[in-house]
Amino acid sequence: MVDSGQYFTINRARQYGKTTTLQALGEFLKTEYKVVSLDFQMISHAEFESEQSFMSAFSRELLETNVQIPKDIHEKLSEIEYGEAGTSLSALFKCLTQWCGRERKGIVLIIDEVDSAGGCQVFLDFLAQLRGYYIKRRRTPTFQSVILAGVYDIKNLKRKFVADDEHKMNSPWNIAADFLIDMSFSEKDISGMLSEYERDHNAGMDIQTVAGLIYDYTSGYPYLVSRICKLIDERIAGREPFWEKGSAWTRNGVLEAVKLLLGEPNTLFESLINKLEDYPELDKMLRDLLFNGKEIAYVVGVRSIENALMFGFVKRADNTIVIANRIFETLLYNLYLASPEMQRGC
Repeated sequence: MVDSGQYFTINRARQYGKTTTLQALGEFLKTEYKVVSLDFQMISHAEFESEQSFMSAFSRELLETNVQIPKDIHEKLSEIEYGEAGTSLSALFKCLTQWCGRERKGIVLIIDEVDSAGGCQVFLDFLAQLRGYYIKRRRTPTFQSVILAGVYDIKNLKRKFVADDEHKMNSPWNIAADFLIDMSFSEKDISGMLSEYERDHNAGMDIQTVAGLIYDYTSGYPYLVSRICKLIDERIAGREPFWEKGSAWTRNGVLEAVKLLLGEPNTLFESLINKLEDYPELDKMLRDLLFNGKEIAYVVGVRSIENALMFGFVKRADNTIVIANRIFETLLYNLYLASPEMQRGC
């Protein structure tokens, strides 16, 4: 996708390996391209309030990377950072396009955590500028590729605009190619990781059995897979009744890790629970799936379904939606059964 000059967005749920993927991709691309990696979490909400503050923050983050920048471009970016080069985004993009035209290697721009800019008009204007230069890239130098990553699809970010202002409602990112790569781990992927572990530690595990069981509980959700393995290695092996490392890498060891995982606070579970509070229609749909046995067909455009997929609660199975994995299913059951409403029999 990068070699063919595509712009695209990686949208996956929390703790799905987006940042790790971007870091690995950036390292891989460095031999052929100049890679500029930014993180919008480093830009405060206040800095998205105006073009001037955003330009200053963007230039600051760009200058703080370890990317070698031509001296005159560096000076222009410094001027933009300190508000000495105009207050319009066009000044920033004029500088960027000059840099792109100067580089023998194409420049790949990677931006992580674009969710941080959600709902800010200046971010949509920034995307519109990227789109404009992409469209005229045959005549004007621009980035080889732009990769944005976050939980929310750019098209789904909340926008507080006047409804009749058409140019603000249209998507400025309709140039993006579809990113269809499956980032979850297959049972084969898990077996490969366990094989590497086995070579290093000689645990004597039945790799296929352990990999299959981990996959059964996680459906390949990257954080859950890695967390179960980490718990087995660091908190189960060497403790009663799993004194021998080999005894931990068994069915009973995996089940014990699942139990520990469901009983610990972590950022993924906290994020999921917060989404239930923020999206009541999502909460209701999940209750229907779990307690009413309701079969819910996948329909494009239904907000509760799209949100459930985006946040990772569910997955598509043929033309219906089901809870994404057994760990999430158990987490939700435990949460709902402990709620005051359920205890009152409501």
